[in-house]
Amino acid sequence: MTSGTGGTETSGSGDIARTLELLWDTGRRPTRGPKPTLTLDRIVEAAIQVADTEGLEGLSMRRVATELGTGTMSLYRYVPGKGELLDLMLDRVQRPSENPADLGDGGWRAALEALARATLALYRRHPWLLQVNQTRPILGPSALDGMERVLTRIRPMGLTDPELVSAIIMIDGYVVGAARTQLYEQEAERRTGLTDAEFWQAQVPALEKAMASGRYPVMASLAEDAFGAEFDHFEFGLQRILDGLDVLVAQRGRR
Repeated sequence: MTSGTGGTETSGSGDIARTLELLWDTGRRPTRGPKPTLTLDRIVEAAIQVADTEGLEGLSMRRVATELGTGTMSLYRYVPGKGELLDLMLDRVQRPSENPADLGDGGWRAALEALARATLALYRRHPWLLQVNQTRPILGPSALDGMERVLTRIRPMGLTDPELVSAIIMIDGYVVGAARTQLYEQEAERRTGLTDAEFWQAQVPALEKAMASGRYPVMASLAEDAFGAEFDHFEFGLQRILDGLDVLVAQRGRR
């Protein structure tokens, strides 16, 4: 389950009832006109492909139709518009093959650890997810399957039900921040033409003078690798979050 905030699009902006019909396959199917040459699955997959390569700014019903080699009006026989299509895309990328709730073996800590890493990988595969406000997601089968798997694995933590949900939200929020930072770094390099190393190297002369001025004694005392790219900030932060939950679980166990 993903829940980035902000962005250029909003989940649930289409016809909610119709979107749920399409997600759960309980609605009407195209019956009029010639024999359908498309399927809803093909349309959703083509839309994801467009978003992966061109971002959400490149996504439109016309662009998806071009990707499929058909007329735009043909798409409307399957999906009402871009708002509903976006929610279908969100649920599709969380299907088991790409589901961050594929948690393997182990206890609750291993489950949340795997959830965090898989969710980060999901954002890397589909960066456009960070452009979608999912604070009010449309819950389809993939989203609920993922939540069910995670909750099943972490229920032995002994927390209250709201706390269990909050633990998942905490992990997801942390991953969203890390994924957004990585995406911004890539975007900055693309726009400026400077690699990360080149960008910081250009500031070295000014920073060396600042450190020698005596104005920043603590920063000047830091080791040379303090800001090195080799340190895994994501993993460090993730483990500290899990350590904190570990303490809470131990406290509840003693009670």
